Amino acid sequence: MPRSAASAAQTHATLELERFLPYRLSVLSNTVSQAIAAEYEQRFGLTVTQWRVMAVLGRYADVSAREVAERTAMDKVAVSRAVAGLLDARRVKRSVAAHDKRQSVLRLTAAGWKIFDAVAPLAREHEAKLLAHLDEEERAWLARILDKLWKVERAALAG
Repeated sequence: MPRSAASAAQTHATLELERFLPYRLSVLSNTVSQAIAAEYEQRFGLTVTQWRVMAVLGRYADVSAREVAERTAMDKVAVSRAVAGLLDARRVKRSVAAHDKRQSVLRLTAAGWKIFDAVAPLAREHEAKLLAHLDEEERAWLARILDKLWKVERAALAG
């Protein structure tokens, strides 16, 4: 006879997802990303992961796929697939690193920059609309809290 969800919860560790910070941050991040993704997916055929790769390359030129994965905390395989799609679409180009001929680096092509220049303002506009729901003090606190949590987690990962 199957146990009910209530009895299972009584015999196992509890985890209230609605109050669990990693879950809430993940859901919020995915929700915010999907809100803007609908437009750039439809207009440019970009996935969320591809846009994130392009966003990093728009900020930092000549970085490796590994560095993109590190800067975004995305899975290396997902980044690799996104890069492959962007290379195929000629939105990104790969070249040899000037500092190490064994390493390849990525940068946006002219076509990639054209898309970046169209999507980045949409992303900033969406961010502004979202943050408009917070007053100036709340925005400052949010930035401080996110920075603090980021530093703690990065230090824990570094060991």
